[in-house]
Amino acid sequence: MFGDEERAKWEEGEYALPEAPQESSLRQFFVSSASPNQFFVDEQTLTVGGDGVVRYVLVVRTRGGARNVTFEGIRCATGERRLYASGHSDGSWAKARDSRWEPISFNTYNRPQAALAQDCFCDGPAAARNTAEVLRRLRGTDMTIVNPYR
Repeated sequence: MFGDEERAKWEEGEYALPEAPQESSLRQFFVSSASPNQFFVDEQTLTVGGDGVVRYVLVVRTRGGARNVTFEGIRCATGERRLYASGHSDGSWAKARDSRWEPISFNTYNRPQAALAQDCFCDGPAAARNTAEVLRRLRGTDMTIVNPYR
C-alpha cells in the first residue's frame, strides 16, 4: 500500500463519462448469496488507466425492478473506490456531489466493489495489466486473485 508521501505524488488521469450502458454489453458477476440484487458491469465502459484506476459502469437491479447505474473507479494500490456519476433513465449522467476516494470494505454498501476488486480488477495492490485481462477475469476464465482487503 502507498504511504502518505506516495499518495501525495499520485495524480489521477483524465477520464470522460461513458455512454449509457447497453443491455447487450452487461456482464453479470457474483457478489453474495445474501443479496437479492443482481450486479452487472458494462463491458464497453471498462478501462484500466495509466494512473492505475480501473473505471467501469456498474448496474444494480433490485428484486423489485429498480435499476441503479453508476460510473465508478477502483484504485487497487490503495484499496479505494470512487463514485464519479449516477445514471438517469434517459441515459444522461449526474456527476456525484461527493466524489472522493473512499476505502473499499466488505460491508453491504461496498460489497460489489469489493467483489470486483478481489475477483477481477486487482492483483493485490496492482491493477490488472490491461482491459483484456480484466474482461477475461470478469468472464470467469481467471479467478485466482487473493483478497488484499480482508
